[in-house]
Amino acid sequence: MATRYFNDLHNWLINEEFSSTRQARLHKAYVLWLNLIANPLAFAGFLVVLMLVLIATIAPLLANHDPIAQDLRMALKPPSSANWFGTDEFGRDVYSRLVYGARTTLYISILVTVIVAPIGFAIGATAGYLGGWVDVVLMRVTDIFLSFPSLVLALAFSAALGPGIENAVVAIALTVWPPIARLARAETLTFRAADFVVAAELQGAGMGRILFRHIVPLCAPSIIIRLTLNMSSVILTAAGLGFLGLGAQPPMPEWGAMAAAGRQYLLDAWWLTTVPGIAILLVSLAFNLLGDGLRDIMDPRNA
Repeated sequence: MATRYFNDLHNWLINEEFSSTRQARLHKAYVLWLNLIANPLAFAGFLVVLMLVLIATIAPLLANHDPIAQDLRMALKPPSSANWFGTDEFGRDVYSRLVYGARTTLYISILVTVIVAPIGFAIGATAGYLGGWVDVVLMRVTDIFLSFPSLVLALAFSAALGPGIENAVVAIALTVWPPIARLARAETLTFRAADFVVAAELQGAGMGRILFRHIVPLCAPSIIIRLTLNMSSVILTAAGLGFLGLGAQPPMPEWGAMAAAGRQYLLDAWWLTTVPGIAILLVSLAFNLLGDGLRDIMDPRNA
């Protein structure tokens, strides 16, 4: 009877602890949302990013033409009720290609983020935690990557790997991870000598457990902010590679490639370059505004 009572009490305490933790997380998310709404520029950036995700998700429902189908009889038609943003040199609807191009842009941005976030954190946190010659070697490699302009380095890797969207993702990821590694190292150095880290070491916890159980949650806000700010440079770099023919290949709709294709018709068909150029500008600006807002909201010094 006593054993059953203690088991019930133990289960009740666990459930209460889980419930309190969930409530604390929901409250933190709610406060974050209120702070985001209170920042007009950050909220505007959030809405544009949300619109990009929505457009990419339901692109087949929004597009009113096949983005790949060609009709040379309709080539270079100006914007009209049938073709909202006009047609390109092959008679393809620019609006439909712009909508499907949102999928390509979001695909590149998410894939690059998924690649660079763990790699950058692993390199930076390892360097900051171990220190010594490991720190020197890893940071000197990071400095080598940082010494080149990101677009130039992406062009070099893309030229070596060959054209294609997958190779463009790899090339962009190789230029984006160094700032993440630098930030993760700085954050790890801040918490390296903290009491909870020393206590975990005394209890026999390994480096992997300490990094991913104790340091990752503390570094996550800074890394998320940095990744959000990096989105704009990722989009611009992807558009630059597409503009030069090293990114997404025809006939796949991609904003940079669409802008490049309209160069020779710029005076007669201004919409070919202007429409995708405005889309690149708006999305890049939105990610910058959102990142700046998150930095102000999540900075503990502003609490």
